[in-house]
Amino acid sequence: MAAQRIAARAAACAAVVVLAVTSGTAVRADDDIESLPAEQIADRSRDALLDVRSLHLRAQGDLGENRSAMTVDLTLDRNGNCAGDVDLGRDQGKVEIIKRGDGVWLKPDADFWKNQVPVGGSAFDAVLAGRYMKGDASDSRLRPVVEACDLDTFRELVSDNAATGGTFTKGEVTTVDGVRAVPVTRTLHDRRLTAYVDTGGEHLPVRITVAGDGADAAVDFSGFDKPVPTATPPADETVDVSALLGRAPSQS
Repeated sequence: MAAQRIAARAAACAAVVVLAVTSGTAVRADDDIESLPAEQIADRSRDALLDVRSLHLRAQGDLGENRSAMTVDLTLDRNGNCAGDVDLGRDQGKVEIIKRGDGVWLKPDADFWKNQVPVGGSAFDAVLAGRYMKGDASDSRLRPVVEACDLDTFRELVSDNAATGGTFTKGEVTTVDGVRAVPVTRTLHDRRLTAYVDTGGEHLPVRITVAGDGADAAVDFSGFDKPVPTATPPADETVDVSALLGRAPSQS
């Protein structure tokens, strides 16, 4: 279904922004992080990100395949729980996403059905009537959402695809959302990728941006190791995915 593909693509796009700024060689040092070379700061930040148990990410900018102004806002953990939404921007639609244990809930809005499912989308919207689609995590149709909601999937992407090359530079210490951070910029293939690394604590990235060569996007990180919200929609606000597809088979 379109909602699954959008969710998976959005999470992958957020990961791509992170991958682009990480270095490929882990280096540890006991020096104050502000005194370290830029590449070592990037290494330390990447390693810290890989260690977290849960986080909140908000990615926004030209993230989609068609350069859409997409926003991804998700809290996710390594147990596969997540909550948040994906907004395709420019009135193209929005999808609320909740995964808790073995349950998955999706709630596309009217703009999503109209623009992403032009043939039959209005029928699905009418059947749902503002309710969530609900399915089981084992349902193959929901696999893209299940994978996108798992922080371990995100960690594997970061760990397995850390890029090498490019030129690293370190900027002046600044403040990002009240956090003292040192910016590290990596220039590669006409793109500037900047990680704003917290100078305290575990030196986690609080923001990563990408600019140039047609790209303009940012991912903000917060809520490290804080639990994913546990609230799930009540039964009277849900429609089973299989029942929904069965009620409008010709409209899918």
